[in-house]
Amino acid sequence: MAVTAHPTRLRVGTPDYMILFAVGALVVFGILAVYSSSFALGLLEFGDANYFVYRQIFFAVVGGVALLVLMKMDYRQLRVVSPLLMLGAILSLVAVLVPGIGVERNGAARWISLGGPVPPLQPSEFAKLALIIYVAAWLAGRGEHVKAFWTGFFPFVLLMGLVAGLIMLQPDLGTTIVIVATTLTLVFVAGASLTHVFATAGAGAVVASMLIAAGQYRADRIFAFIRAEDDPSGRGFHTLQLLIALGSGGWHGLGLGESRQKFFYVPGAHTDGILAIIGEEMGFIGTAVVLGLFALLMVRGFRVVVRARDDFGALLAVGIISWIGYQAIINIGGVTRALPLTGIPLPYVSYGGSALMTMLAAAGILLSISRYAVDPKTIGKKQPPADGSSEKIVRPKRRTSRETRKAAWPQRKGAR
Repeated sequence: MAVTAHPTRLRVGTPDYMILFAVGALVVFGILAVYSSSFALGLLEFGDANYFVYRQIFFAVVGGVALLVLMKMDYRQLRVVSPLLMLGAILSLVAVLVPGIGVERNGAARWISLGGPVPPLQPSEFAKLALIIYVAAWLAGRGEHVKAFWTGFFPFVLLMGLVAGLIMLQPDLGTTIVIVATTLTLVFVAGASLTHVFATAGAGAVVASMLIAAGQYRADRIFAFIRAEDDPSGRGFHTLQLLIALGSGGWHGLGLGESRQKFFYVPGAHTDGILAIIGEEMGFIGTAVVLGLFALLMVRGFRVVVRARDDFGALLAVGIISWIGYQAIINIGGVTRALPLTGIPLPYVSYGGSALMTMLAAAGILLSISRYAVDPKTIGKKQPPADGSSEKIVRPKRRTSRETRKAAWPQRKGAR
């Protein structure tokens, strides 16, 4: 299914403020939840109850600035610099694996230390956005050639495999799944052969199964998903504590800051388990509000896709919305035991500077695309150019009835 775009030149409009509202509300929810779920851990490990929330606020401000800058910028400029962004992402993923540059935590090397008081950054988060921009630009330039295997689909698979392989060396299966799912969605929307897409997805599922079987901690997560009750104090502890936190909240919750499970019962309470703490403190109503904000973001995001002015903008919007959607579904599914736990953070809400900054930058790009959106009322009509310059519109002169008869006379004469 190919993307249908409207190439009409339009005046720059206003951004989609509903997207801005949804993102802003999720960030505010996240800051409150990060403080409530992390102050005990911050006090224990760093002697500062505000250790995590101060860093979250700092990255929210930096990401907010990136959002505003990218929102005001013409998103088409990203198409020019997309190869440089992709190259930078690959180099940073390689740098993570270099001793002395990469920072290892809990057996995983996923961060780069910048030195000083600045927290380490996670290059895989920036690689997600860089890959989406590059693949959107590449697919927009391929046109119908994307249906061919060797000239269209195969180069895409090589690039996706390179990025996924570098991330798996860290290792980080959850991020790899998000990247593969997002890029496959992009190539599917761009019009690639369904046979190629499903074959790649099937091969990816086989590889993922082999990786799960090869890693003990991944196998433990599958066990916890299927039979957590068989080992409640061991492999099933994390899954069961998340469900206890969610169930303890009831309809209205225990109150903001009143969670009991955050006191070292829920591992990663301020990161991938933060939705469980929100459910415990704000109840079903607070959780429904968070889910409603994500639903609003998805609906308005696909509205931007439909109204995008060109293929690059449409594909870029599809990639960003798919990325946010897949990551939210995987996190929510893990917390509610609808899916195995993967350690994926909840977009805009979970603690994590790199993820928050990158997600806010992606929202800025989405808002930029919305500023150049096609108004359905103007489709098929001539519009002023986007740069504001004047453009003379030459309209064809209407023929009189006499001129119409003269134009048709030779045809009638030839017929006789």
